[in-house]
Amino acid sequence: METYAGIDLHSSNNFIGVINDKDKILYGKRHANRLDDVLRALDPFQDQLEGIVVESTFNWYWLIDGLMDAGYKCVHLANPAAMDYTSYCTSFILFDSSL
Repeated sequence: METYAGIDLHSSNNFIGVINDKDKILYGKRHANRLDDVLRALDPFQDQLEGIVVESTFNWYWLIDGLMDAGYKCVHLANPAAMDYTSYCTSFILFDSSL
């Protein structure tokens, strides 16, 4: 089963959402900005992940570098300012249940 992850990155925490190719939510949880926590959350999905999208914020570099060093090759940086508003809002509603 193909899966996809999105990481909503903030200054001190992030929200990781994982969905499958049928848009079923497989995982959704907030984490502190610690690479070990992020890797532990993504580990059960590593073999199925087709891609990870990280929100482009001022502090993205540690996360992108850490994911790539851990063997995640399909890591993408997304610029929210360049995204269609509807898809941007939909992705956060899908991944971030606190909205």
